[in-house]
Amino acid sequence: MAKAIMLQGTGSDVGKTVLVAGLCRVAKKRGLRVRPFKPQNMSNNAAVADIPGDNSHGGGEIGRAQWLQAIACGVAPSVHMNPVLLKPQTDVGAQVIVQGKVFGEARARDYQALKGRLMDAVLDSWAKVGEGADLVIVEGAGSPAEINLRSRDIANMGFARRADVPVMLVGDIDRGGVIASVAGTHLILPEEDRRMIVGYLINKFRGDVSLFDDGLKAIEKFTGWRCFGVVPWLKAAARLPSEDSVVLERLASGEARALKVAVPVLGRIANFDDLDPLKAEPQVEVMFVPPGKPLPADAGLVVIPGSKSTIGDLLKFRENGWDRDLAAHRKRGGHVVGICGGFQMLGRRVRDPDGIEGNVTEAEGLGLLDIETVMEPEKTVRNVSAHSVQFDLPLEGYEIHLGRTTGPDTMRPSAIINGIEDGAISADGKVIGTYMHGLFGADGFRGKFLESLGIKGGGIDYRAEVERALDDVAAELETHLDCDAIFALAR
Repeated sequence: MAKAIMLQGTGSDVGKTVLVAGLCRVAKKRGLRVRPFKPQNMSNNAAVADIPGDNSHGGGEIGRAQWLQAIACGVAPSVHMNPVLLKPQTDVGAQVIVQGKVFGEARARDYQALKGRLMDAVLDSWAKVGEGADLVIVEGAGSPAEINLRSRDIANMGFARRADVPVMLVGDIDRGGVIASVAGTHLILPEEDRRMIVGYLINKFRGDVSLFDDGLKAIEKFTGWRCFGVVPWLKAAARLPSEDSVVLERLASGEARALKVAVPVLGRIANFDDLDPLKAEPQVEVMFVPPGKPLPADAGLVVIPGSKSTIGDLLKFRENGWDRDLAAHRKRGGHVVGICGGFQMLGRRVRDPDGIEGNVTEAEGLGLLDIETVMEPEKTVRNVSAHSVQFDLPLEGYEIHLGRTTGPDTMRPSAIINGIEDGAISADGKVIGTYMHGLFGADGFRGKFLESLGIKGGGIDYRAEVERALDDVAAELETHLDCDAIFALAR
């Protein structure tokens, strides 16, 4: 097995994903064969990864975080990098993905009982990820201090102890209380778990680091743990795809620009990193609109993103009054793009006769496209190369969806995927729907699309920007962390 080290947080959203990606890039630059691993993830932002040994030309689902970390390592993503993925469908239940494939649905309480059976899959994937690698950097989930869940844990200390992986704790100083969170974690962990921790680092520091010297002394007094460094607020991280919807309120582009793109924040929003390439454009302002707020009247484009619960989010869309805002937007001549679940919502009706998404089996659509969607049990999961019908340009992305969409507007497809027509376009060309995620990641298409809206764009090589951001994060970590010591502690 490869050597390994694990980053666990004092809480959620402390920056583990970016730190793991950055350390993976540091290790790659040093010539190490490095791989990422996350035993269990919870996110509706999924990516399509290879299933080793599967020749069906499909793929499996993993969290977008592990997809990004694989890019940082310079390797193809594999389903074994994230063997258990939970995709929330309701407030109390989620779809369970195991080694890339749908395992079933589980309510939160039922899932706790299921964890024991999933540990075997986690350890199987763990062995596969380590094959041929020098180093594996593991990301925990949530916090090891959730001792109420410890007995069946597969994401943090439950995994670390079974796999004998040393742990580095990450504390987030930006949210405040970091001394208490690190010391408190030390206090409440059982001794066997505490022994797994080899030290800690402080993340998201703003200002003069020397002002925290007394804080580091206090943490050492309470815990005896070694500090591996204090990481500043990483500005380059804003140029990386975000995984978790907890950060949506921080994702707007900021200042007003030539084109405002409004994105309604659906309750089960999925794959919202589809908007990242637009957000990177200097003439484009991306505004994520939370529930209870109207879609802005000055938006030139509304993008309805993917959803893990199309009918449920469609009903909430109407409750928010966004259907009226969208109708007014269209009356003003505004453009609309629907991606995956957002595409399905744009039609006349969505039906779910088998109750795949829940108890509500039918809902009226937004009526901007003359199409209907019927949910079907078989899930499409694949990376695709495609072609834009509108602009006669290549596209590249992926599909993760349930449902079959038909209707007159599909006779005007938005793309050709593997020789098959996909999506639909309205008669006036201003409403576009597609099942393909990653649409805006194609630089040529993005430029022509923005040009059709009267905006200059497309001069950015988005994938190269992500690579540069990873390099910038790695450079900061090399400066502010003792990376030699961290890698030396891997075992």
